[in-house]
Amino acid sequence: MTSNRYFGTDGIRGTFGEEPMTPGFVYRLGLAAGQALSKGSDKAVFVIGRDTRTSGPILQRALAAGLRESGARVLDLGIIPTPGIAYLTLFVSATAGAVISASHNPAAENGIKFLNNEGMKLSKEQEEAIEEYLELTTSHRSDFDEECLGEASPQLFQAYLHDLCETVPGLDLSDLRILMDCSNGAAWMAGPEVFRSLGADLVAIHTENNGIHINVDCGSEFLRSKPAILAMRLAEEKADLAIAYDGDTDRVIMMDEKGNLIDGDHMLALLAEELHSQGRLLGDALVTTVMANGALKQFAIDKGFSLLQTPVGDKYVTEALIALSEGQEVDGKLGLGGEQSGHIILLDENHRTGDGIRTALFILHMLSEIPGQTLSQLAKRIEKFNQVVASCNVASKIDLNTLPGFQERLERMKDELPGLVQWNSRYSGTEPKYRLMLEADPRSSAQDVARVAWEVCDLIQQLTNTPPGAKIEVLNVSQGGLMPRPHPPVL
Repeated sequence: MTSNRYFGTDGIRGTFGEEPMTPGFVYRLGLAAGQALSKGSDKAVFVIGRDTRTSGPILQRALAAGLRESGARVLDLGIIPTPGIAYLTLFVSATAGAVISASHNPAAENGIKFLNNEGMKLSKEQEEAIEEYLELTTSHRSDFDEECLGEASPQLFQAYLHDLCETVPGLDLSDLRILMDCSNGAAWMAGPEVFRSLGADLVAIHTENNGIHINVDCGSEFLRSKPAILAMRLAEEKADLAIAYDGDTDRVIMMDEKGNLIDGDHMLALLAEELHSQGRLLGDALVTTVMANGALKQFAIDKGFSLLQTPVGDKYVTEALIALSEGQEVDGKLGLGGEQSGHIILLDENHRTGDGIRTALFILHMLSEIPGQTLSQLAKRIEKFNQVVASCNVASKIDLNTLPGFQERLERMKDELPGLVQWNSRYSGTEPKYRLMLEADPRSSAQDVARVAWEVCDLIQQLTNTPPGAKIEVLNVSQGGLMPRPHPPVL
């Protein structure tokens, strides 16, 4: 098998009710995963959880039924952040973990993500093995009741919360009033419980667990696109800062007391400087993707640590961090990497994936080191370049290199945008979308950069035969907020 039929860059995703997101398919997927991942195991053990989506319970029952019929033991964690499953898979020495979630995607969608016995995403070879078994699986089943779930394991959920509370020993948040947006997702219980246990004066919003409104006008991605709404609530609550998670809680975006956005690039820079100064930064390097703000490069040079960049995707970031740890003294050190979306990996022997709650606690520990320091003062250590990320729906993902005139249009950007620092042009790995990142130094304004992004999106929709009026969004990554379509010039 040369390429995966079902697995994308972040597991298998789709709209519930349409294959592959049907109970029947997910049941067969469970059978196949149980067979493929349990090879050589005397008694395979799978740890399973989900986010709050209404389709989650039936898909979890179907997946668990398939796994159990393959001979595996299944531990049911119910609603839990994706990083909780990653941590607990390693904690109980399970064969693998599985999460039913579509992260920050709309409520109508769902997905299945498997994690290996180290709490990390599967290798290409493991995904291919599952798909090979899937092609051979002929079993069918349509009834999935509560008894399918396996062993309820609430004690493991508590073990995950305990680990979070011990992230920074002695951390006291009693001096902070915090506004927390749980995105009506997997953080609905875990986030508030951890922060209140650490003494925070917490205002928790968007804490529904019925799945109807997961990611609807809330959460980290909504904050990035419309920061003014949370900024208004922040002021009303007289809070010191705000924290927003995505649907499965592996991402976090923060907001300072002035209503300024603190995204993943901000947090990566701050954490890298702190760990470097303590001699705890693994490989003395920060790992980011090619989408990272260009200001991070100069920041790394100024502070004296290295910056390594990978293709887009937390999977590649994790692989780079693992490579850094090979052959090095790692005791007491943390591997640090991530993306501007707020998916930040603080890698040690027990934590191998991004955890929005854990990341926020590390940042708040830095904040607490100087009494009276505000988040805006802390974040001012780095000033980012003007950067936008455009995202547009496409009818098909035609090879970008074969689209007539498209590469030439990208090359013209160098003349149109003085101070152009970098760009990244690609299709999304999980959605039928094209994405363009553009970044320029102060010689070009955010409006100038956004204008070019709109034009490129209009062109690619035309070249991919996408119907007129299909969705286009241009996000101001540096300051937050969507950039409106520019008005045509007055002739």
